[in-house]
Amino acid sequence: MENQTSNLTTPGEMLSFDKFKDGILHDYYIACLSRETSLLGRREVLTGKAKFGIFGDGKEVAQVAMAKFFKPGDWRSGYYRDQTFMFAIGVGTPQQYFAQLYADPNPDHEPFSVGRQMNSHYTSRNVDAEGNWLNLAEIKNTATDMAPTAAQMPRSFGLAYASKSFREVPELRQFTNLSHNGNEVCFCTIGDASTSEGHFWETVNAAGVAQVPLVIFVWDDGYGISVPREMQTTKGSISAALKGFEKEEGTNGFYISKVKGWDYMGMIEAFEEGISLARETHTPVLFHVDELTQPQGHSTSGSHERYKSTERLEWERERDCLKKMKEWILKNGLTDESTLEKIETDARSNVKEGRDNAWKAYLTPIKEQVEATRNLLNQLVLDVPEKSAELKKLIPDLVTNREPLRKNVLQTLYKAILICGDKAGQVAAYYDELCKENAAIYNSNLLNEGAKSALKVPPVAPVITGESPLINGYEILNHYFDRLFASNPKVLAFGEDLGQIGDVNQGFAGLQKKHGAERISDTGIHELSIMGRGIGLALRGLRPIAEIQYLDYLVYGLQPLTDDVASLQYRTGGQQFCPLIIRSRGHRLEGIWHSGSPMGMIINSLRGIHICVPRNMVQAAGMYNTLLQSNDPGLIVESLNGYRLKERLPENLETMTVPLGVPELLQEGSDITIVSYGSTLRIIQDALNKIAPLGISCDLIDVQTLLPFDIHHRILDSLKKTNRIVFIDEDVPGGAAAFMFNKVMEEQGGYRYLDVAPRTVTAKEHRPGYGSDGDYFSKPNAEEIAAVLIDMMRE
Repeated sequence: MENQTSNLTTPGEMLSFDKFKDGILHDYYIACLSRETSLLGRREVLTGKAKFGIFGDGKEVAQVAMAKFFKPGDWRSGYYRDQTFMFAIGVGTPQQYFAQLYADPNPDHEPFSVGRQMNSHYTSRNVDAEGNWLNLAEIKNTATDMAPTAAQMPRSFGLAYASKSFREVPELRQFTNLSHNGNEVCFCTIGDASTSEGHFWETVNAAGVAQVPLVIFVWDDGYGISVPREMQTTKGSISAALKGFEKEEGTNGFYISKVKGWDYMGMIEAFEEGISLARETHTPVLFHVDELTQPQGHSTSGSHERYKSTERLEWERERDCLKKMKEWILKNGLTDESTLEKIETDARSNVKEGRDNAWKAYLTPIKEQVEATRNLLNQLVLDVPEKSAELKKLIPDLVTNREPLRKNVLQTLYKAILICGDKAGQVAAYYDELCKENAAIYNSNLLNEGAKSALKVPPVAPVITGESPLINGYEILNHYFDRLFASNPKVLAFGEDLGQIGDVNQGFAGLQKKHGAERISDTGIHELSIMGRGIGLALRGLRPIAEIQYLDYLVYGLQPLTDDVASLQYRTGGQQFCPLIIRSRGHRLEGIWHSGSPMGMIINSLRGIHICVPRNMVQAAGMYNTLLQSNDPGLIVESLNGYRLKERLPENLETMTVPLGVPELLQEGSDITIVSYGSTLRIIQDALNKIAPLGISCDLIDVQTLLPFDIHHRILDSLKKTNRIVFIDEDVPGGAAAFMFNKVMEEQGGYRYLDVAPRTVTAKEHRPGYGSDGDYFSKPNAEEIAAVLIDMMRE
């Protein structure tokens, strides 16, 4: 047995030998249970009962070993091969696994994603039904899985960083329901090939600098689909490649350990040492778990026999972790062959039972719909005899389908409606009923629908009097953030240049010194990890404000926002919340790489995040307050050219709120409705001053938020009055202006009230040239806008 230890005492000798032996046999049972789940799962896909499958076979022994050290309060942030670990910690079952494989939308059957994600995508609740934070310190937590490779890495850094914050920020020690003095560890798993992604390297660097309790398990089975690791990783070894990240005396960095994935006791000893180090000292740890296998290959999409040699396949069979663990148990006399065979038989039987129960539970409500449809069609045959021949043809195709889908029922009903038209009666009513039911199943929870929704925060207008001081916009924000940090201990802010110098526009000037470097901190130039840090802190119940210095840089951190935060409510069925606030600044920036308005990209990639575009800093403060009273994520884009403009300081700065999705009428007129937002509004007001002598009066509407957009259709009310409308925006043609056009013209039915053709005024298709002239000729200017308005009045 290659280098396997025969030491049969448990670490610390805390358990009796019998209890230790029982623990080993239980681990072997869980490993067998998981292996059988993988084997049967692949068959379910290949027989057509499931769409796609990717499995954790070959990693079973390593995962039962790591599960021994996962404690309540810890967080798992892994990927789609962690089923064994979830079985081992008692969170997942084979029946739930198969329910997810079949995409069962019933939360009682599939509690992790209500059928919206493929197999091995787990989640845990972090709030209750009223939106209050649960006692996360007593829960075995899982950050909701996602499939993009290495996408779990940035938020893993944030989940671990939260432990650092809970330990080091005195104001956070009161929240014992969220942490036990920062003792929690984030367990992050990743396949070896995915360590080639930039997400991995940026996260490792950020964690090594910050020193956070992040424990990364790299499952190394030698391949990334068909590509061997020698073509993926320098030196063909992630632990060798990371040698420079290894922590030495007097430095930061990682504790790195390489273990064999079939060496049960060797892994237990290594994992105990490394995880204890992370928990106690917040030293990040990386375990390179080598010599793992893939008994069924990468996924159900193909066979690994196509790219692995005969010698490699034989090597994998010999090092199969279940085979090695069984040999080790027998060699050390822990039990006999018949006992292990019974364990294997019991595991196989239990998985088959779980599969059968999951399939029956999934299919039962669909078959009930099939039966109801058959009865309705049979009745329709009697009610509409002239169409009976056509209707009778529909029934056999539906009722003989052994594995019907919900869509098959709807398709059949709709065919009957087309055949019978107005005479469809109860068939049409049932079709409508099922459409509503399926919309709730498949089209709900893009946004928070609970009590802590940002859309349910009541508006509170700013209180401004003649005594309210007139100060710079950045000073408004500085006063706001000062009061916010004094009143809300859960708020943390971080970003490039945010701490020591108080951000590039001085919104945080002097606040780090006042409120502490642990709460208002600088980061390196790594936007991906800034977003990940914010995501992890938010998942753990804190209120992070993660700054992207300029809006154009959001592209660097876009992936975790679009794949993780924006889809979180949807892919968990409204179970997990991430109240992250992203702060940035944009609009009217000058230069190709600082154009400041990629709004079309943002609104189309971040559906599920509120996109706030305040025109001034009082509005921005109100939007921060609204988001902070909710459990929702939001992006606030401050106007870069507004920091030095004068504004009145409201008396209720810390309590005022701005309703999301509610436009504001800035100027009233009767001829044209103008729709815009942000800094462009000042350009429009300049244009309106130019045409005022011509007697043209306009409704000027600030949408305030792009997501959500005009939820009460106030823009339509204006259009009904003016019968002319123009959408003005500094994004490229087809960007945010087209989005607003679609919302008003199509969704709100605005086309019915037009007397002249609607217009959009946008930036040019290219990015802005450098300098003020580049801005003027690349984006809408006052003269161009004035000409469009005059032209609309002449038409």
